[in-house]
Amino acid sequence: MAAIMLDSLVRVPEDVIFRELDGEAVLLNLHTGIYFGLDAVGTRIWQLVELQHGSIRAVWQAMVDEFDAQPERLEQDLLAFVRELNGSGLLTAH
Repeated sequence: MAAIMLDSLVRVPEDVIFRELDGEAVLLNLHTGIYFGLDAVGTRIWQLVELQHGSIRAVWQAMVDEFDAQPERLEQDLLAFVRELNGSGLLTAH
């Protein structure tokens, strides 16, 4: 498994589905059965991953622009979140 850093790229595996309802969402890996609930911030990160074609740096920059938080903290939280999804097979680093 590749180490995920700010300059990493990730993609959504074909067997992962995303459904949003009222600002929150769920991810489901159809192959493994892993289910993951996302709060509003996690949902926004997922949307940004899709919009930014998997560029973690571009997602981080969008978060810096959108959220009132320290860039270093946003980077730490983003990387932890993406690493958790990667470890669960819900995102794949490439």
